[in-house]
Amino acid sequence: MIGPILQELLSGLKSRDDFEDLRASLSSVVILDLSREVFIAAARIANACRRKGFAAGPIDYMIASACVEYGYPLLTADRHFLRIARYCDLRLLPPLARTDGAGRTS
Repeated sequence: MIGPILQELLSGLKSRDDFEDLRASLSSVVILDLSREVFIAAARIANACRRKGFAAGPIDYMIASACVEYGYPLLTADRHFLRIARYCDLRLLPPLARTDGAGRTS
């Protein structure tokens, strides 16, 4: 996991108890260090999307870039990532992964 994902997960909680429970549950999850190349690739993805008339937040591009760099698929409910995936090698897990008629993800 990268730091911004941890932050987003914890920021979405309403109660202090829920926050502490999730924080404790995720305490053994490794936080990956992001290289300079991840940030440069994120900017490239953002520029490619912008040229096609689509813009998302910088954190979304960083998440996409980190997933591509480390070879991890992304599980998300944020529909921005469907569009971002068109402009990079981002792999999405269901529920947002596009499928063909036979149910295979693309």
